[in-house]
Amino acid sequence: MSDAETSDREILISRVFTAPCELVWLAMTDPRHVGQWWGPRGFTTTIEEMNLVVGGVWQHVMHGPDGTDYPNYSVFKEIVPPRRLVFDQGGSIPDGSRVDFRATWSFDPVGAGDQTKVTIRMVFPTKAQRDNVVEFYGAIEGAGQTLDRLGEHLPELAAASRELTIVRVIGAPREAVFRAWLEPTQLAQWWGPKGFNNPVCETDGKEGGGWRIVMRGPDGVEYPCHGTYRAIVPPELLVFSNIATGPDGSAILDGITRVGFEAVGDKTRLTLETRATALIPEAVKHLEGMEAGWSQSIDRLAVLGEGTKSPFS
Repeated sequence: MSDAETSDREILISRVFTAPCELVWLAMTDPRHVGQWWGPRGFTTTIEEMNLVVGGVWQHVMHGPDGTDYPNYSVFKEIVPPRRLVFDQGGSIPDGSRVDFRATWSFDPVGAGDQTKVTIRMVFPTKAQRDNVVEFYGAIEGAGQTLDRLGEHLPELAAASRELTIVRVIGAPREAVFRAWLEPTQLAQWWGPKGFNNPVCETDGKEGGGWRIVMRGPDGVEYPCHGTYRAIVPPELLVFSNIATGPDGSAILDGITRVGFEAVGDKTRLTLETRATALIPEAVKHLEGMEAGWSQSIDRLAVLGEGTKSPFS
């Protein structure tokens, strides 16, 4: 539907935050964070279910300052990390009537990418329904306060995050180095810090597809991780999410990694840019070893690529 067709029955609000898109996306899509800022001031929110897949359900209850509960049931219609989220939201208000609308959240980078413009578009079935929630329930003011609370939560989230860049020239052609990131048998030989091995290493090598690795340390402790390929441009660029999980299988670190491959004669200049965010307090300590872990992985990659019996060839 065009803006002209819906302008009389929609609410549109936007805000610019000093945080990258990936961090704002995480705050909006991880239930451990959403519940800390969702709703107008004075409200608290209980997330009962949040299944972030197309067709998945997001069920939550907002608790007003006066003790009134506002149940909400949404279904995700479109998910484009970290730029766009669309869901049909339904709920009830104290007079017993229904409030149903389609919400579209857009996350657009601003400037050098260290800021994000968040735009919320809520389209109601009729103008009368839109006017009702605006006039009697302060929907515009409530949405603004919700974004205010998101802005207040982002610095806390950023404090549990770390970014780093590693640049290394590897003595092998970039086509071969690129392939070593996607071919499971090659990836398993170098992924992880010195002394680690990978008893499980699976990739499907296509955009939107997944990868899964279980790293095993010298002491036998295993560290599962997985992610989704966001972009694959052979042999120039690879972008993927990387999520570390705890013993119970729940995510403890959420990250995004971008790897560029530049030909330098018969060698490759590899540029790795990565960001990770601790999802639980106990995971913050893992960020301290992030640089050493990635550096040692790239060291192992370089040794394989430059060996006389390189598996890259």
